[in-house]
Amino acid sequence: MKVTKLVSTCDLKDCPTIYATDRGTLLVQGEPPADHGLKIPVHETVVEIPEELVLDLIRKGLRGA
Repeated sequence: MKVTKLVSTCDLKDCPTIYATDRGTLLVQGEPPADHGLKIPVHETVVEIPEELVLDLIRKGLRGA
């Protein structure tokens, strides 16, 4: 899988980041919240990212980051 960084909150590797893949999907890097109260299947997970990260992605355009 080819992964391309689209937008991040910083230049380090441990910050919330959104990536595009060559599969036409997005990967989201963020903190796993423990207090969400959701029932997530064992094979899935949720991560928390800042709203500003998504807004930056929209402003830059999905592929134009």
